[in-house]
Amino acid sequence: MILDRMRLDGKAALVTGGSQGLELGMALSLAGAGADVAIVARREHKLAEASEKLGACGHLVLPIAADLADLDAALGAVDAAAAEFGRLDILVTAAAAQLRKPALEVTPEEWDHLVAVNQRAVYFMCQRAAHHMLRSERTQEEDSRGKIINVVSLTAVGAWPEVSVYGMTKGGVAQMTKAMALEWAPHRICVNAIGPGTFHTELTDALYSDPERAARIVSRIPMGRPGHPDDLAGATVFLASPASDYVTGQVLWVDGGWFVG
Repeated sequence: MILDRMRLDGKAALVTGGSQGLELGMALSLAGAGADVAIVARREHKLAEASEKLGACGHLVLPIAADLADLDAALGAVDAAAAEFGRLDILVTAAAAQLRKPALEVTPEEWDHLVAVNQRAVYFMCQRAAHHMLRSERTQEEDSRGKIINVVSLTAVGAWPEVSVYGMTKGGVAQMTKAMALEWAPHRICVNAIGPGTFHTELTDALYSDPERAARIVSRIPMGRPGHPDDLAGATVFLASPASDYVTGQVLWVDGGWFVG
């Protein structure tokens, strides 16, 4: 049955930025489908709050405090998850740094920070996760060795003012996803991306608290509303599960029709 192939029982996942917002929503969807989940974030109190929510799903939870700008810490998080769970089947690179600033004013230090978090950490965490996946034993029922899900953005394919560096990093992650998918397909590691549209979370609440600005945003969404964290659950579980074992190198847009509109 296809619904059985959407289950993640016995799987181990790592979600970066999984302590709040869309990232926590993705982690909760994986735990709800049966996976043990490790989450990585900088703030320990947020990790504790998120871990309590994830623990209610009845599976193992591993909070990891780390700053992804520190590559050693980022790679250590991958190793810690694999060691704790004895395997690593799913990596979701959802954490990202943002900078809203005119291109004429961006400093080299700001550029370096966004590239470190949004590209360098993503690239090498994917690489480290793939090494763990290649070492894992597969049962006869398992076709895939692992699933990697990167998170991109509409800014990867369209231009918006004052987010030139962020858009550049997300465009790079989209290309990285395709290149890794091509190289690792023979090893049965699937690499895909999710492209969220405009979502209403605690991080964007300031945008939606202004009725006029909120109306302008929603007017560009064909479905007539912003996304909510639950809207990413289906895409996340699908790309993490055996149901997507023949899907790789794709960006799945979850945007209420914004991209095609």
